[in-house]
Amino acid sequence: MTRTDPTRRRLLQAGLSLPAALALPGVARAQAFPAKPIKLICPWPAGGATDAVMRALADSAGKALGGTMVVENKAGASGMLGPNELVGARPDGYTLSQLTIGIARLPHMQKMLFDPLKDFTYIANLTGYTFGIVVRADSPIKSVKDLVDYAKANPDKFTYGSPGTGTTPHLAVEEFAFKAGIKLQHVPFKGFAEGMQSLLGSHVMAHSDSTGWASHVDAGSARLLATYGSKRTKRWPAVPTLTELGYETMAESPFGIGGPKGMDPALTRRLHDAFRKTLEDPQVLATFEKYDQSVIYLNSGDYEKSIRDTYVKEKVLIERLGLSLKT
Repeated sequence: MTRTDPTRRRLLQAGLSLPAALALPGVARAQAFPAKPIKLICPWPAGGATDAVMRALADSAGKALGGTMVVENKAGASGMLGPNELVGARPDGYTLSQLTIGIARLPHMQKMLFDPLKDFTYIANLTGYTFGIVVRADSPIKSVKDLVDYAKANPDKFTYGSPGTGTTPHLAVEEFAFKAGIKLQHVPFKGFAEGMQSLLGSHVMAHSDSTGWASHVDAGSARLLATYGSKRTKRWPAVPTLTELGYETMAESPFGIGGPKGMDPALTRRLHDAFRKTLEDPQVLATFEKYDQSVIYLNSGDYEKSIRDTYVKEKVLIERLGLSLKT
C-alpha cells in the first residue's frame, strides 16, 4: 500500500475541489448575498398606494433574504425613473425596481433610455392594480352618463388627471373617450397624491388612478363613477365597470420586480424566491387588500414572456389611439 505524504494529499484535495468551486461561482455569490442593504426603487411619490405596497414587499423580501431592503422613491416620467436607473446599474442584485406595464407601452410613444426586451432581468410579477375614475362629491357629474353628456356638449372642456402620460389610468380613459365619441382634456401628474390634491382643489374635474382615492370615496369627499376591471370590485359593488356600461374598456395592470440585465441566474432565483415568499406574508396580503390589489404571480421566465407579449399588444393599442411615436 502506497502512502501519500500530507503535503501532496492536501494539494490533490485542493485540485479536486477547485473545478467544483469554479463551476458554481454564481451559487456561491448568491449564498453570500446580501452583504449590504438592497435598494428597491418605487418610481412613484411617497404616500400613495404603490408606495405602501412596495414598502410592505421590501420589508418582507428583506427578511426572507436575511438582510435589509430599502425603498427609494423616484417619482416622475410616468413611472419610468426606476427602470431608467436599472440601465446603468451593476447587475449585482443591489439595485431593483418596480416594473409596470408602462415599460412595454411607452417605447411605442416616445424615445426611452431602455429596450424592455433587452435591458432588464425580470425577477417576478407579484400583483396588479384596481383602477377607477373619481370626481369631487359635490360635482354635478354623478355618473359616467353625466360625464359623456357634458363632454359632448363641451368638447375638450372636461379635465381629468392621471399619474402620467402613457400610464394605464391615462390610456384607459382615452380608450373610453374614443369608444364614447368624446374629447377630454388630460392633465398628467407625478403621482396619485398630487393628482388627488388637484381634484379636491377643483383644478381638474376628475382623476383617474389606482385606489389611492379609496379613503376619499369612503369618507364622502369623492365619488367613484366607474372602475376599469373585468368585473365589479368587492369593496364597491354598486359601482359599475366601464365595460358593463357599454364602453368595452378593461384595464388591469400587473406589475413586478426587475433588475439590470445580465444578473447571475442563481442570484435571480434567490431574489425570485424571496419575493415569491412575500405573497404568503399576512402583512403583505393585508396591504394588497387595503388597496384592492390581488396576487398576480408569474415566475421569472413567465414574467419576461408576458412583457414580450404585452409589448406587441400595446403597440396595437397605441396606434389605434393615435399616440404612436412620431419619427
